[in-house]
Amino acid sequence: MAHVIVIGAGQAGSSCVAKLRNGGFDGEVTLIGAEPVPPYQRPPLSKSYLMGDMALERLFLRPEIFYEELDITLRLNTRVDAIDTQARQVSVDGDMLVYDDLVLTTGSEPNRLPAAIGGQLDGVHVVRDLADVDGMAPRFVKGAKVLIVGGGYIGLEAAAVAAKQGLQVTLVEMSERILQRVAAPETSDFFRSLHQGHGVDIREGVGLETLLGEGAVSGARLSDGSELAVDFVIVGVGIRPATGLAQAAGVALDNGISVDAQGRTSVSGIWAAGDCCSFPYRGGRIRLESVPNAIEQAELVAENIMAAGKDYVAKPWFWSDQYDVKLQIAGLNTGYDRVVTRRTDADSVAFWYYRGEELLAVDAMNDPRGFMVGKRLIEAGKSPAPDLVADTGTDLKALLKA
Repeated sequence: MAHVIVIGAGQAGSSCVAKLRNGGFDGEVTLIGAEPVPPYQRPPLSKSYLMGDMALERLFLRPEIFYEELDITLRLNTRVDAIDTQARQVSVDGDMLVYDDLVLTTGSEPNRLPAAIGGQLDGVHVVRDLADVDGMAPRFVKGAKVLIVGGGYIGLEAAAVAAKQGLQVTLVEMSERILQRVAAPETSDFFRSLHQGHGVDIREGVGLETLLGEGAVSGARLSDGSELAVDFVIVGVGIRPATGLAQAAGVALDNGISVDAQGRTSVSGIWAAGDCCSFPYRGGRIRLESVPNAIEQAELVAENIMAAGKDYVAKPWFWSDQYDVKLQIAGLNTGYDRVVTRRTDADSVAFWYYRGEELLAVDAMNDPRGFMVGKRLIEAGKSPAPDLVADTGTDLKALLKA
């Protein structure tokens, strides 16, 4: 009987095994996860779960009984030691499990501060998994001083939760502006104003020189020479694909685990999906860190294990929740040379990214219609004239019919 082993019990891993069973695969299926709980949603960790608005059980993607009912072996609190690609075996806690197909959905790992600048002090946290958030949650006490290092979406989301709970929040970003790597100045300006309006002290063009404290963090010295007293620190300086297991097994890497359009790696019988891998996209390669990509790519791999022979066509979209603002992003803005602003009311605005006359992406703040239309236009390869988009008298839905 054929055996599919999936390593990594996150959104991609759970989606893959569910698709296998729902697609009619009747062989053995094993899902291996390093954490002691069933696969769960990660986005709410830094938002509703951290605020105490979501119970642990609501985080779970599926109840544990789901895996039992579909005859999926769920091995939790388990790490894979090695992959033997010749024998098609994985070493797990001293056991050797034989596979016919192996799927790597190992996700990503947070970048951490070096120990040389205090990264190992007690009170220094990252936001990646359940244990991370459970570890920092007791520190969210009104009046506590928190330093957030990094002005990307993770840092900004953590800042929003902290500010809403009455903490004194300082956020430092060593680049000249927050969100510089991922968004236009217009989007940076929007979120800077939003956070400052909630009392967050945002310092751009300022890096962290070192953390201060004996055993536990008590302060920080910044690159501009200033010092802060802090009770704890949240580090949000990006993530990297979790490729250690694949690399040790001789699987080819290229900004993550390299896969072809159908999800195959360089090693026969091994596939990959989600944050951990890069794939062909519009003549190049990309790696997408998003829930939709994790689900869709993992489901496609499951289908291809069952001989569907499908290529993956990515439709990038993302979201972020901060205070009462929902940001929805469609497309990828790489290479843009113009940003068109469409403001429908005081609380809703969207920034449309163009390269020449080609629509690339949309950042929509509290503008679900703008996001929906922009996403459909991008997926259809349609690019409405920028002046039409900027004109609030234009019916956006009519642009879909043009």
